Amino acid sequence: MTSLRTQVEALSVGHPTYSQTFPCEPSTAELGRELVRDVLGVWHLDGLADRAALIITELIANASRHTPCPEIRLMVGRPSATRLRVGVLDREPSRLPILGQTADDDESGRGLLLVDAVADRWGYDLHGSDRRPWGKEVWAELRTEGGK
Repeated sequence: MTSLRTQVEALSVGHPTYSQTFPCEPSTAELGRELVRDVLGVWHLDGLADRAALIITELIANASRHTPCPEIRLMVGRPSATRLRVGVLDREPSRLPILGQTADDDESGRGLLLVDAVADRWGYDLHGSDRRPWGKEVWAELRTEGGK
């Protein structure tokens, strides 16, 4: 794994994205949180780290629970100067995320409800052609300082 703990200079132009592939299993959540915190530290967005780490944890949990994929790609990006995006890409385009309803005594099923509550917006994008997508990215965005 590439470590961002070494001196890395944040890009000052364009909209950077960092991504890395990991096993699609619940234990990847710890690595995902570390990745998010490291990248946000480089970009001086530490104030978003807790929310972004919570979101990536839930997205990893959903991918590991609902897809048979052996690997997922975690992504942390800046689609604009005022937005941060974290996402999980898997190769199971037919299993789309659904914001469900849960009963008070349900022990699971609240992940996307939590993402919906914490993120400024979230969604998914299919990758590949319209006729034959090969994967999907489930993502969530947070506004950076100055974002409206």
